[in-house]
Amino acid sequence: MEKNIKNKKKKILTEDDRLKYEIAEELGLLDKVKETGWKSLSAKETGRIGGLMTKKKREKKKQEEIAKK
Repeated sequence: MEKNIKNKKKKILTEDDRLKYEIAEELGLLDKVKETGWKSLSAKETGRIGGLMTKKKREKKKQEEIAKK
C-alpha cells in the first residue's frame, strides 16, 4: 500500500511571511504551526500574531521616516 505523500514546494517567503513566522516563534507557536499548520491556531492566537505584525510594521515605518530626516 502506497502512502500519500504531499510534495511541499519550497515557497519563497515574503517579508510579511518572515515576520509572521518570527512572531509565531516569539509567542512559542512555531512548533504548533509546523506540525499542524496555520489553520490549527485559535482566533486569539492569530489575532495576537496579526496585532504584533501591525505594531512591528508601524515601528519599522516610523524608524524609516526618522532615518530620512
